[in-house]
Amino acid sequence: MSTSIVSIIGAGSWGTALAVHLARKGLTVRLWCRNQEQAREMQDFRSNSRYLPGVKLPENIEIYTQLNETLQGTRVIVCATPSHTFRKIISAIKDNINHNSLVINVAKGLEEGSCLRLSRVFAAILGEHYLDCYVALSGPSHAEEVGRSIPTAIVTASTSLESASWAQDILLSGSLRVYTNPDLTGVELGGALKNVIALGTGIADGLGLGDNTKAALMTRGLAEITRLGVKLGANPLTFAGLTGLGDLIVTCTSQHSRNRRAGMAIGQGKSLTEALTEVRMVVEGVRTTKVAYQLSRQVGVEMPITEQMYNVLFTGACPRQAVETLMGRGRRNEIEEVALERFVF
Repeated sequence: MSTSIVSIIGAGSWGTALAVHLARKGLTVRLWCRNQEQAREMQDFRSNSRYLPGVKLPENIEIYTQLNETLQGTRVIVCATPSHTFRKIISAIKDNINHNSLVINVAKGLEEGSCLRLSRVFAAILGEHYLDCYVALSGPSHAEEVGRSIPTAIVTASTSLESASWAQDILLSGSLRVYTNPDLTGVELGGALKNVIALGTGIADGLGLGDNTKAALMTRGLAEITRLGVKLGANPLTFAGLTGLGDLIVTCTSQHSRNRRAGMAIGQGKSLTEALTEVRMVVEGVRTTKVAYQLSRQVGVEMPITEQMYNVLFTGACPRQAVETLMGRGRRNEIEEVALERFVF
């Protein structure tokens, strides 16, 4: 089993960008693609024109369409498929994972139905004793920029410091700064929930509202993400870092953000279906909004922005009315809502 070979499952924008990044470091990368036509393009023309246009694929990226062949003889597996396919993929490859494996998951989402974080899905399939093999990769990291070696900082999180550090060593480069974080719960929740707020800021942009509105949505959005995270066992300080505030900033403001673009389309009057068709890629925040809304009600955490996003996406509420509802809420004290009760200063 070789550590100089990395197998990446999923040839979307992020999987392809990581393949390019690791290949530039001199590693052999096996990139699995389920679409035969896309696989031929990558193999023959060394490009992925749909998901990462303008970036040449190095020759040490090998293209595969069979999962077993992709994983044969490697210890390092990167799962770069959308969160709603995570259970299916891990179930399909579980026989290729052992206690010497490292599984790096880059999807930022929560499982519909079960409301589980993806590490809990992983543990449900393989058993708790395999959780130390699992690492979540998160942070403000648009694939379009990582693929072009634009300086980026991200986080690896795991219940095992050894695994988080192993993933850190594999990914670290002059253009990719990698930090470790032991708060797997907080890192996974921050990466998933910021997409809900990004949909909201996109809607505000689509409605023609201003920077003040966007700043309010981002800061109050971070407050409700933190409230839910702490209730579920996360460290509140995680949400002030790269996988909380950092990822929230980039996802709510960037032209590369799928969630923001989908929100803009909805704010401009398009239906959810029309908005998703326009973006043409997976918009994780849609499913996450539903799960976050369900979780907030299950554990009794107030998440007013998430609730209004749920109403807009799934009950036909008018986006402008949702803004008015948020602005018309009763008086609050900002500081008493900051979730730092677990810490003594």
